[in-house]
Amino acid sequence: MSRKLQRTEVCADCSAPDPGWTSINRGVLICDECCSVHRSLGRHISIVKHLRHSGWPPALLQTVQTLASNGANSIWEHSLLDPAQVQSGRRKPNPQDKVHPTKSEFIRAKYQMLAFVHKLPCRDDDGVTTKDLSKQLHSSVRTASLETCLRLLSLGAQANFFHPEKGTTPLHVAAKAGQILQAELLVVYGADPGAPDVNGRTPMDYARQAGQVELADRLVECQYELTDRLAFYLCGRRPDHKNGHYIIPQMADRARPQCPSQSLDLSELAKAAKKKLQALNNRLFEELAMDVYDEVDRRENDAVWLTTQNHSTLVSERSAVPFLPVNPEYSATRNQGRQKLARFNAREFATLIIDILSDAKRRQQGKGLSSPTEPLEVGIDDDQHDYDSVASDEDTDSDLTTQNNNNTQRNNRAKSMDSSDLSDGPITLQEYLEVKKALASSEAKVQQLMKVNNNLSDELRRLQKEARKAGPGSVSAYGSQPLAPGYAEIGRYTGHKSEKHSSGTDSDYDNTHTYELSLSMGRSSEDDCRGEEGGVGGESWEADPSLPCTEEVIVKTEQVTKNIQELLRAAQEFKHDSFVPCSEKIHSAVTEMASLFPKRPALDAVHSSLRLLGSSASRLQVECRKALPSDPGGPAVDYQLLTQQVIQCAYDIAKAAKQLVTITTREKKQ
Repeated sequence: MSRKLQRTEVCADCSAPDPGWTSINRGVLICDECCSVHRSLGRHISIVKHLRHSGWPPALLQTVQTLASNGANSIWEHSLLDPAQVQSGRRKPNPQDKVHPTKSEFIRAKYQMLAFVHKLPCRDDDGVTTKDLSKQLHSSVRTASLETCLRLLSLGAQANFFHPEKGTTPLHVAAKAGQILQAELLVVYGADPGAPDVNGRTPMDYARQAGQVELADRLVECQYELTDRLAFYLCGRRPDHKNGHYIIPQMADRARPQCPSQSLDLSELAKAAKKKLQALNNRLFEELAMDVYDEVDRRENDAVWLTTQNHSTLVSERSAVPFLPVNPEYSATRNQGRQKLARFNAREFATLIIDILSDAKRRQQGKGLSSPTEPLEVGIDDDQHDYDSVASDEDTDSDLTTQNNNNTQRNNRAKSMDSSDLSDGPITLQEYLEVKKALASSEAKVQQLMKVNNNLSDELRRLQKEARKAGPGSVSAYGSQPLAPGYAEIGRYTGHKSEKHSSGTDSDYDNTHTYELSLSMGRSSEDDCRGEEGGVGGESWEADPSLPCTEEVIVKTEQVTKNIQELLRAAQEFKHDSFVPCSEKIHSAVTEMASLFPKRPALDAVHSSLRLLGSSASRLQVECRKALPSDPGGPAVDYQLLTQQVIQCAYDIAKAAKQLVTITTREKKQ
């Protein structure tokens, strides 16, 4: 099926021509700028997918195109079509309007607040209930009118509604009628392909009985959408669901630890952690798998975003999504765990997915644990080869950014997940769970040390005031003392942790975290020192409120962006030998840009942006140096992982530069 759209298509939110993205659950086409806002809302509001650079099941693509061409957008803009609303000044944005706040506020009102959707009467005597809407949906899915069903779903009809008189769900009706597009829409809104009717028959059974073989096969794919997409993300293929429902990729062998005792410790830790994962009840395990599915979707969309954007305008209002947006239906703990998934590097995330696939297969097959003291061995079936290799560094021509269709909406609560680099050997989710308590204890220790440091700083200020009363010469002894022993202790702690749990090649996540922590601590301590030195002369430290000229900041930002563009081009063309020269240029440009600002900025936003700018540039240099040729006997460089880390650093630099431009422009206008 051709994926080319007619040139007459425009963005549903701002009317920009030739939109390249779609919001699947809204049935509309959107441009790049509006897509960035949709992605920031989260999948629970808008499920986005690129029309040309993403993988599409033909029926799902046809569903979206049918909805878009038949005016699905009028469902979400119903009240805007009223002439009275135009007279009141309410209008949709134009392509030339700014993303923030004009387009973003409109999109949030349209899809998150449903401000323009037709409101149903709410009086008790004639109000339309959710049950009534669901019954209408149950009847409507037998027809080809997709927009009617989408309108009912937008008003609150339930895709999984079980009709008490007929004993079926809407998906049963659509399957029996052979309405494959209606089935796709229902699944998008959470319909369960495996839901039984009153006699225990599923929608797949209805489709087969009606001779709808294609629809029946598609419903099977929808039922295993989550595990299929996780497998496809790693190895680029899905099970055919005729000889088996699972493909469990196998992590390629990486560098082994040289210390046998460390290997033994990690092995025992992995065994204990695997038992904890297997002990999770099905609800928690399913929620965990859904969160990982959402993270896969975010990473794949980021990959598509990278290939479709003009990198010369990287510092723009079209921002990427660095982690999963908050879903208000979830607890704060679950939302924090979902966002921490973005910190997993490629290898860690792949291992996490493999563990989830293995245990999903075990649970689906109803297998128990083989022994209360031994972990379950999930291997190759006697009659089926489940395993496929994850694409290695040599398989650079594999298209790992291809996406599959989305699956059901997410609900309820799930366990939070912390991540820590256990380094050498396959790193699994179970290992992260195992060290969760240790990490929590570490965080508490850090907070305690910071509190101690604050107390010591207060005491030092008091002593300095007394010293100033006695005479200026007596201050120098205090001024030469370290102000933050707590920070030094934190540095020793993080260094010890990194040395214990990491190796020279596989500790990207934890080393990055430790580096950023040490840098931020060092910068804070540095600032405190400067503050205390300012007190030596008898005056308290004062921040510099001045800011550079906006034009100068923009010029330096363009220089940074140009160098980032060169680096990203090298990454896309696999020119890894260009990483180090590009990183040096970026670091030099960042240094020049940072020199425009005062050393003691009065605005916290400027201080934090400068810190992010500097730390990201330094971290970029560290990552790029890993591309240098290693010793002949040393481990091979994981260029796929390295490229991901380099791109992330580049985005962080661009983000910080954009923040500085925005702050400078805003402050100069005031």
